[in-house]
Amino acid sequence: MKIVLVLLAVLAAAVAALLVYAATRPDTFRYERRIGIKAPPEKIYPLIADFGLWRGWSPYENRDPEMKRSYSGTQGSVGAGYAWSGNKNIGTGSMKLVEAAPPSRLVMKLDFISPFEAHNRAEFTLTPKGDETEVTWAMYGPATFTSKMMGLVFNVDRMVGTDFETGLAALKAEAEKQGEER
Repeated sequence: MKIVLVLLAVLAAAVAALLVYAATRPDTFRYERRIGIKAPPEKIYPLIADFGLWRGWSPYENRDPEMKRSYSGTQGSVGAGYAWSGNKNIGTGSMKLVEAAPPSRLVMKLDFISPFEAHNRAEFTLTPKGDETEVTWAMYGPATFTSKMMGLVFNVDRMVGTDFETGLAALKAEAEKQGEER
């Protein structure tokens, strides 16, 4: 019986240490990836600003063929919205364009409802660099205690970053294809 109590005490101390460690993690997060695209910002910006065009490049658009989408407002303008509802791989949520500085920057309010609730920002910056445009896709927001705990188990930066890399590669292909068609 004494050994069981010692093991329980050690386990409780380990759990308490993990909880304390998680609580000391940063209160905000930022994940970002970037890519060079051989197209001017003026050609890339509309592909991001119009949520309807995300179907051509966003890695999230093909995860649920039955996903329901709705759009609101004037696409490409501040106030434009996009909502989705899908299976467990895509969840339910919405985006709203809250800042637009054509052709260099867009910021969206990003609200996830399921499979978990989160309220973040997504930001795209387009910076001319020689004959390319460097496109940066970032997501940032508050780190809740639950997300801090998840970060101890999962490499969220890698998970989100892989999606961003896939999306940016598809955006690059789409933008460069449009450049070839001209």
